[in-house]
Amino acid sequence: MIVRRFVGQLLRFAWLEARSCLFAVGVFGLLAVSSVVPLPVARYDALLLGCLALTAVLWLTGVETRREVLVICVFHLVGLALELFKIRMGSWSYPEEALTKVAGVPLYSGFMYAAVGSYICAAWRHLDLRLVGYRPVLTAVAAAAVYLNFFTHHFLPDLRLLAAAGLVAATWRTWVHYTVGGTQYRMPLAVSFGLIGTFLWIAENTATFLGAWRYPDQADVWRLVHLSKLGSWTLLVSVSFVLAAAIRHGREARPSSSPAPELASAA
Repeated sequence: MIVRRFVGQLLRFAWLEARSCLFAVGVFGLLAVSSVVPLPVARYDALLLGCLALTAVLWLTGVETRREVLVICVFHLVGLALELFKIRMGSWSYPEEALTKVAGVPLYSGFMYAAVGSYICAAWRHLDLRLVGYRPVLTAVAAAAVYLNFFTHHFLPDLRLLAAAGLVAATWRTWVHYTVGGTQYRMPLAVSFGLIGTFLWIAENTATFLGAWRYPDQADVWRLVHLSKLGSWTLLVSVSFVLAAAIRHGREARPSSSPAPELASAA
């Protein structure tokens, strides 16, 4: 009986996660199809058109809410800002030609960051997330330091470990409560960042294999993305989370007067 219930809950959780990943799955589907199907336009241009169409379809069919579309737009801009800088510093490249490339960055690339924000917002809704002990200002400051270090470490000492420690301190005793099949579970917020970061690292390996972009050591032949990127994704998730929390739950993100403030899910 216990095993049966465990398997049932695991399947329910997997189903809710799959629903939350629809936008990301759509983006990866476009990457996969465009890598094998001849296109009448440049691949990066086709990917931009495909991502715009995907966003419109999910919105018009009610799969994505208006707030989630707003998250996609915000994350697209945040991602493009990072992409423009990183391409200039030679961190990775987009080798194919396209009309919709700006300073070496194809405009579709922002949608890969938007997929992360879309997942967080959709999971918030499907899993009825609540945050207990959440400190929005302190967490936002820690996440801003993380994002800033992605830029400054090219010129100044890399403070990644210090930023990570600050993030752990800011989220200490912050718990994510989520509901599956009427049963509520919880995990530390910092642990959720690590789990999402791990899946993003796996997704990044798939994306580079499909030619979405290339790291310098993948110029001649595809190689597994370095494990250090797992830590980078985990840190970047914190930025995504803070933005999603501010957009989706601006009113609830204010600290509560109770000893354990909560960030309630949207109605």
